[in-house]
Amino acid sequence: MATILDSVNQRTQLVGENRLELLIFRLNSQQLFAINVFKVREVVKVPHLNSLPGSHINVKGVASIRGVSIPVIDLRTSIGMKETGINELSNLIVTEYNGSVQAFLVGQVMNIVNMTWKDIQPPPDQVGKNNYLTAICEIHRDNQKQLVGIIDVEKVLANIIDYNIKISDELLNRDISQHLQGHKILIVDDSPTARNQIKSTLAQIGIEVFEANNGQQAYNLLDQWCNEGKTVTDEILMMFTDAEMPEMDGYRLTHKIRHDPRMSNLYITLNTSLSGSFNEAMTVKVGCNKFISKFQPDLIVEVVHNRMMEKLAEQNP
Repeated sequence: MATILDSVNQRTQLVGENRLELLIFRLNSQQLFAINVFKVREVVKVPHLNSLPGSHINVKGVASIRGVSIPVIDLRTSIGMKETGINELSNLIVTEYNGSVQAFLVGQVMNIVNMTWKDIQPPPDQVGKNNYLTAICEIHRDNQKQLVGIIDVEKVLANIIDYNIKISDELLNRDISQHLQGHKILIVDDSPTARNQIKSTLAQIGIEVFEANNGQQAYNLLDQWCNEGKTVTDEILMMFTDAEMPEMDGYRLTHKIRHDPRMSNLYITLNTSLSGSFNEAMTVKVGCNKFISKFQPDLIVEVVHNRMMEKLAEQNP
């Protein structure tokens, strides 16, 4: 099963073209679920799990994989489904999010499908805010269309890991902080959990936010301001955008902004759970000003401080 992802490093050309590849799997049910291949290290059969007394109810234990101890999270129970245990179809999907490595216990792993973000849609509003999906899509399988739910892994992890949004006193006490009061920032992310984390961080320094669920929604907002005769950089200090989003990803969004003279000078920070030198290279390629991996409150504030100092310097040369 590990060989299913052997070619993942050759697939990076899809990013930046508003495309992605999804790893399709089941959770011991007929329904299909998926996560992005770029967050997956490997897929392995379930080894012996060592128990962790006192751990979160959804953490099934720790697995030793290639000499590394990795926590194992039951993805089925994490999204509110009834526990079914481990069977012959069970697998571990080893992933990396926000610089941490964890394995998700799933059922049968099916295959990898190549998609375009335009084919990925947000969940219907009628499903409510407590669902664990960032998006849905349809794939052709067994000569019929099947619905696939793309898991909001950041929400799953946030329910297990206590992410601290407290900003260090050193940053809060900087002289530059007084200049931030009332400024606005655009946050673009398909995960409500991720948006709320950034929003709560920025609220501590007096920053107000606009929110967009995906790149297309964000671009439409910027385009609306321009059509109304507004200057984008007067409306917002900067923009934080995720990389992976339905309809239009963060790379494509940045590319469109940079090629639109009405908004091309907007300061853009790519803020994503995808880490590594590849994303840093993509940041340069599409024209982002900065790349930071989620979730680092002090680093978020540091980026905002630096942008504010740049803006003050522009106003007082």
